[in-house]
Amino acid sequence: MRRLLVANRGEIAVRIIRAARDLGISTVAVHSTADAEAPHVRLADAAVEIGPPQATKSYLVVDAILEAARSSGADAVHPGYGFLSERAAFAAAVTDAGLTFVGPDAAVIEEMGDKVRARQVARAAGVPTVPGTEDGVDDVAAAVAAAADIGYPVMLKAAAGGGGRGIRVVADEAELRSGFPAASAEAASAFGDGRMYLERFVRRARHVEVQVLGDGDDVVHLFERECSLQRRRQKMVEEATAPGIDADVRAAMTDAAVRLSREVGYRSAGTVEFLVDDDADESSDQRFFFIEMNTRIQVEHPTTELVTGVDLVAEQLRIATGEPLRLRQDDVTARGSAVEFRICAEDPDRDFLPAPGKVGRVSLPGGPWVRVDTWLEPDSQVSPFYDSLLAKVVVWGEDRETALRRSRRALAEFAVDGVATTAGMFTELLDEPWLQAGDFHTGTLEGWLGRRRAAADQGGHGS
Repeated sequence: MRRLLVANRGEIAVRIIRAARDLGISTVAVHSTADAEAPHVRLADAAVEIGPPQATKSYLVVDAILEAARSSGADAVHPGYGFLSERAAFAAAVTDAGLTFVGPDAAVIEEMGDKVRARQVARAAGVPTVPGTEDGVDDVAAAVAAAADIGYPVMLKAAAGGGGRGIRVVADEAELRSGFPAASAEAASAFGDGRMYLERFVRRARHVEVQVLGDGDDVVHLFERECSLQRRRQKMVEEATAPGIDADVRAAMTDAAVRLSREVGYRSAGTVEFLVDDDADESSDQRFFFIEMNTRIQVEHPTTELVTGVDLVAEQLRIATGEPLRLRQDDVTARGSAVEFRICAEDPDRDFLPAPGKVGRVSLPGGPWVRVDTWLEPDSQVSPFYDSLLAKVVVWGEDRETALRRSRRALAEFAVDGVATTAGMFTELLDEPWLQAGDFHTGTLEGWLGRRRAAADQGGHGS
């Protein structure tokens, strides 16, 4: 690998360019007209404009990206996350063009991107799955029959979906009958596939994911991350490792992630996601269930890097060149605790309304064990055309208490003039006893935000 084209923008493009430079690989940035002056463009050794601001006319245009690779002399493509990163057709097109795709094979992306097929693979590998349909369903009658067997409430999910999109919880048959057509149409629009599948709704679930690296023959895990603090099924705060996970459950879950990855001959960095059910009303034991696999680098990967000392993007690049895994499982240890806060240009006091605009002064946190992944700089423009993520503030501590305390200091140092951000809200969140105790599930943050909003409407403060 001599020259790498980064088929992305923002902080992840900056992150990939830096990792490539550390390995002596030259880089090519692609950019829309809106991103002509963006940091990732200046950091790269070369840059190619690929279209107007709209992602559908630039970052999502496969032919434009392949032409940029050809014209710039790139011999490899890294998709980052989002955009084209989990599209099997893109991976295949890159390979067919004679380029190296930094990620798993197109067939694996397709297999694991189909949530029904992924569940079948998991079961074949002996990995527990949430009770649900064996295959996708494409009509209301089949969905109603399946739900009767599973038992309400059920989760209605897009078979080809991911990233928390297109998910609905239905409490009874009436809700299922009324909601299925719209959900199916939404899935068809978003993913080009209207099939849905159903699974049991776990009332008190934690979202825990296991980071893996594979070279096609061998696979290692790099422990787990806690991703339960979500709003509208989008992660907002992540931790490595997950607090409160029983040691035996951790061992079984990480082993399951490795088995699943080996089942498909996984090559590159990937994440196996689980629900952990520790509802004391049902069982005194934590149980975990496979939900999906993300075949790309994750937004929250820095937390794993801070506790393990492994540069995941660099390992992706090495694996893509054909190098065997440099790590053995015994080489991977987790030390301390890391927390990541996704700072977005959104206004929490206005129902997270996006806040694009011109940025003035920027003050980023620093000091020992504080990492900031960002594209943000003074006098830059927050575009309305793309995701609102400004920065990821990632903090490490020798234990979780220290990491949370250091997070408070780091967030207090974060300041951006000109646009609203979520940084202040996270500072409030750190005061919550349930957060400090690690006592939460996937619905906890939504409940807290609802109480916070109600208190603000009454002129008080949330708790």
